[in-house]
Amino acid sequence: MAFAAEQTLLKKGGLTAEGFHRWLCSDANAALDPRRGVYQDMGWPLSHYFIYTGHNSYLTGNQLSSGCSERPIVKALLDGVRVIELDLWPNSTKDEVEVLHGRTWTSPVELNKCLDAIKEHAFVASPYPVILTLEDHLTPDLQAKVAKMLKQTFGDMLYISESESMAEFPSPDDLKGKVIISTKPPKEYLQTKSGKEEAEDRAEEEGVWGEEISDGKATARQMSEQGSGKYGAEEAEEEPLDGEAEKKARQQGADSEYNRLIAIQLTRRKHDMDQDLKVDPDKVTRLSLGEKAYEKAIVSHGAHIIRFTQRNLLRIFPRSTRIMSSNYNPLMGWRYGVQMVAANMQGHGRKLWLTQGMFRANGGCGYVKKPDILMNSDPDKLFDPKADLPVKTRLRVTVYMGDGWRFDFRKTHFDKCSPPDFYARVGVAGVAADTRMEQTRVMMDSWIPAWDREFEFPLAVPERALLRVEVHESDNHQKDDFGGQTCLPVWELRPGIRAVRLCDHKGQPLRSVKLLMRFEFFPSSSSSNSK
Repeated sequence: MAFAAEQTLLKKGGLTAEGFHRWLCSDANAALDPRRGVYQDMGWPLSHYFIYTGHNSYLTGNQLSSGCSERPIVKALLDGVRVIELDLWPNSTKDEVEVLHGRTWTSPVELNKCLDAIKEHAFVASPYPVILTLEDHLTPDLQAKVAKMLKQTFGDMLYISESESMAEFPSPDDLKGKVIISTKPPKEYLQTKSGKEEAEDRAEEEGVWGEEISDGKATARQMSEQGSGKYGAEEAEEEPLDGEAEKKARQQGADSEYNRLIAIQLTRRKHDMDQDLKVDPDKVTRLSLGEKAYEKAIVSHGAHIIRFTQRNLLRIFPRSTRIMSSNYNPLMGWRYGVQMVAANMQGHGRKLWLTQGMFRANGGCGYVKKPDILMNSDPDKLFDPKADLPVKTRLRVTVYMGDGWRFDFRKTHFDKCSPPDFYARVGVAGVAADTRMEQTRVMMDSWIPAWDREFEFPLAVPERALLRVEVHESDNHQKDDFGGQTCLPVWELRPGIRAVRLCDHKGQPLRSVKLLMRFEFFPSSSSSNSK
């Protein structure tokens, strides 16, 4: 077949070396097949999928003082995000609903603007359902207003469950083109005192690209040493009602129509992990945990989390001290089957790059099927991410060269007086055993660096591993300059010599910058010397 194609090329005048190199570096030869769309079975319940999840989707910047707008929601949806979060608060006169990050200096946006934006852009990038999580701080009369707005805006797009509880979640296929409301059952709006003073004392943020991705072992050790403790509330969304407020709520009642629209109810936490993670064989639900409570839980209740997420939905949200909208390491959630690891889409850095990489899989539709190892309910075969896992396969990666910076950057962008000194970082992120990062040598004074370096990665869970690629420009006198990055699902890599397009720090593809790399997969018994 290859010989016949070669003969055809020769008859047509052949392919020059320059033409062949151009094809090698083209999008047609990309690491991920550009023609491959959604290929996974989308007929399983929602709990069988990792779901592209946003956090505080309306914020334009930091968590404390940035503006609120419908524009970040539009961008998230166009990028394939399938879970949008809105925080609902009464306005100053208590007669309308606003979207803002409560108890901060963030400026509000009107709810109807957010809903209209969702309606218009929900299914542009993906036909699969959009889950709208509402953080409700409303009185019953305002809940009634929200119910009316939801019905008027979405109409038939709104998914309404036939019963108050579901024995099993519908599938993404069943819910194509639908908007699903998920929140706690309605409760009395609680007037809370300003938290601005508390916010000023919050912890410092991570470095510019976030800390390096760890294997998670240190975090587990730290939480184990601290003890499981009490799984307390971490954010406003976990605030329990005090006795007086709960009595008042029962007296006033909640709007029944608003309640009817909640298709996926969020279970109110009991702050007892044995109870919170109890699996009801007759009913499915959604649970929400802050990252600190979750990290404690995986030490003491790791197996419970895996069993819980086989039927139910679990969402992890970033801690409130992430003022600059940095993100939680999503690997810590995915290893235990957590479907919704909420990400601040405006918080650029390595942890968001991982999330973007995961959801490039399956045609970028926002739903990625969990591997079978996480869905095996046999107690003797329940997956343990902390166990010593056998190697299934080996990935050999060769980084040949890179090009394109000379077209996308000014000549003085990296160095004022000489061409840049580029180096590449290549690694894998996945379960602890698979997580590793390597680095090439620095190529001095070259816009077209040729590293020609080979790395090998033994993989225990290749079906959940992500290939990480970063390029930096070495600087002896100050912080190294950023030259591009990407993150790709290992299980979708095409073997052979491939073009790998790099992205900017926000995850947007650079116009010209690509690396030429080679991907080879070998059986677990093979070594780097095998050919």
